[in-house]
Amino acid sequence: MSAAWGKCYDPTDARYGVPTYPWRLAPSGLATRRQLRARGLRPGGQPVAAQTMRMNRRTGTPRVAYLYHVDRALPVRPMTSRKWGALALAMLARRTCPKCQITYSYCMPRSLGMCVLCAYPDDHGTE
Repeated sequence: MSAAWGKCYDPTDARYGVPTYPWRLAPSGLATRRQLRARGLRPGGQPVAAQTMRMNRRTGTPRVAYLYHVDRALPVRPMTSRKWGALALAMLARRTCPKCQITYSYCMPRSLGMCVLCAYPDDHGTE
């Protein structure tokens, strides 16, 4: 058993407070949020049942994914027309430049806070 595998194996929850398994070795019946979502399910308010862990080879820090019981998971709530509308307005706001009020087909860079043409007005058109 490698030292990294030994740090990630704690089925009795003595070390981390929740049962911990190495990456891809969790018992059946448990799934991550993404795995639940792929099945059309959500955790539904249940507490974390276990976690799966692996050590990052480069930094030595652990990477953790929480696991939930599949049999206690609830179906995903369907999108309502109001949710679709709110999502459309949020995406419209992300595509509209706050300075020039032009709506683009892409989202504004968060690092600039505006479109590229407004952020760098002197860099375009001069050749």
